[in-house]
Amino acid sequence: MEKSNQTSPMVEFILLGLSAHPKLKNTFFVLILLMYLVILLGNGVLILVTILDSRLNTPMYFFLGNLSFLDICYTTSSVPLVLNGFLTRQMTISFSACAMQMFLSFAMAGTECVLLSMMALDRYVAICKPLRYPIVMSKAAYVPMAAGSWTIGGAASVVHTTLTIQLPFCGNNIINHFTCEILAVLKLACADISINVISMEVTNVIFLGVPVLFISFSYVFIIATILRIPSAEGKKKAFSTCSAHLTVVVIFYGTLFFMYGKPKSKDSLGTDEQDLSDKLIPLFYGVVTPMLNPIIYSLRNKDVKAAVWNLVAQKKASQ
Repeated sequence: MEKSNQTSPMVEFILLGLSAHPKLKNTFFVLILLMYLVILLGNGVLILVTILDSRLNTPMYFFLGNLSFLDICYTTSSVPLVLNGFLTRQMTISFSACAMQMFLSFAMAGTECVLLSMMALDRYVAICKPLRYPIVMSKAAYVPMAAGSWTIGGAASVVHTTLTIQLPFCGNNIINHFTCEILAVLKLACADISINVISMEVTNVIFLGVPVLFISFSYVFIIATILRIPSAEGKKKAFSTCSAHLTVVVIFYGTLFFMYGKPKSKDSLGTDEQDLSDKLIPLFYGVVTPMLNPIIYSLRNKDVKAAVWNLVAQKKASQ
């Protein structure tokens, strides 16, 4: 019988979500829905202005448009599933849909890690090597940089998703999470997951450690260059071009390090508070961070604000 259980393919998973906290469901449904609408609106507007406004046809805004599109893709791969879970007593998801959702969320997270480091390189060249900026950050350079970010994130996700779906699942199909989060799925496997753990640790170094070091070194040179600018106005203008990116980096990597860098308890049950915390932290990363990105870039960037107002004025004029 045990052998039969191990060889039986898993058909579907049950997502617990907030089933242990039913009183929170309505509140979180409204909150997440409002945040998702802000994400779609804010990032959608940023994509539009970076495409339609010729003044924003620069590497920095090209990367920003990619970041906005990535945030829309990431949230759309998970938020509708989360919202549906708040409305149903028992949320189920097929094995194939779970694998696809796991692939998309991991790919988007990995891509954003690399993309933020590419944006740091762009800011480094713009501030530290301004005369060489048009040559170094030409279209022939920044387009492959963005494409490479998507490719690296997608390739890493293919590896982790493939390793996960090949594991045997021996009957326990209850995922203690809102979505098919890879760490939650791995807890259900009834086989040795040491290869998955090792590959995850290697990925943490590649997508967390290396980009953070790269971004940190870039900003050391950026700050040193800004401090050498003689005028206070020049320093303020130079810092304003990278302050939004730096803010996004701190929020994004701070949350990721807290999620994947902290030690995980081997006890799959844990305390009720710990379970809720392990669910809400990834939810914060998956919804709040993409919502804040367009707000941060809009508030701290005069060119973006001017482009948005021009877009609104053109819309009113056409009516």
